[in-house]
Amino acid sequence: MLQPVLTAVTDATFAELVLAADRPVVLDFWAEWCPSCARISSSLTELADEFGDRLPILAIDADANPETMRAYKVMSLPTLLVFRDGELAGSLVGARPKAALRIALAKLAGIEEK
Repeated sequence: MLQPVLTAVTDATFAELVLAADRPVVLDFWAEWCPSCARISSSLTELADEFGDRLPILAIDADANPETMRAYKVMSLPTLLVFRDGELAGSLVGARPKAALRIALAKLAGIEEK
């Protein structure tokens, strides 16, 4: 199952879409072969709608974008990295229930849950 319901990031667009963002951003590292990635895909899409502009959730295909994966030492999938002001604010590794993802991502991004 392909993930690209979320805005896709590539090695070439990473700096512009993630590091230069004017708000916190979540970057989901996923791969087509990853069953846990598929499990959280719908939760991330729903959370992207819930968070809206306060916390964009973007996706990067780990297999197709090895530079970003290496730069942030991503070793397991799914990995969610949260960036604030161009800096890595924290990470979540592995699948979790939607409610747990909502709480953890809001905390790492420093935003209020709605």
